[in-house]
Amino acid sequence: MSEGKQPVSRRQFLNYTLTGVGGFMAAGLMVSPLRMAIDPVLQEGESEGDFTNVQLAEGDITNEPQRVDWEVEQVDGWYESTVSQTAWVYKDDNGEVVALSPICKHLGCVVSWEGSEEYPERFYCPCHDGLYYKDGMNVPGTPPTAGLDFYEHRIENGMLFLGKVQPRGEA
Repeated sequence: MSEGKQPVSRRQFLNYTLTGVGGFMAAGLMVSPLRMAIDPVLQEGESEGDFTNVQLAEGDITNEPQRVDWEVEQVDGWYESTVSQTAWVYKDDNGEVVALSPICKHLGCVVSWEGSEEYPERFYCPCHDGLYYKDGMNVPGTPPTAGLDFYEHRIENGMLFLGKVQPRGEA
């Protein structure tokens, strides 16, 4: 044995071993939160143009709101599914296309155009007699506190494409 080396005592050995194992375990526990913090940066950004052809020609859009149903593919983690979506589409007095979400801003029920004989020319929510004007604004004195949301939309090759729902304040 050389004279410069000090033997490691049993206590020092256990101390070094437990410190090393504890550090390794702590590093292992930090991998998951660190990955969750960095993951949004690593994800491919969704393009702002996620529009779906709803199979409605621009010429078929009238001044009367019509219900349009379509399906989109949705991925939640590892689960892939097909989700049905709906919009009320019409042309306003200026000839501009308007696409409204059918989800009531009061309780999330589905509104329908002229859904009540008592309220013609209105969107009607059957949950609590909620009413909206044709432009999607809520009728004062009824349960909804805000107007219906809009869908982003565009016309390509004479066909209507709908995107994401935009809250009324941002539309």
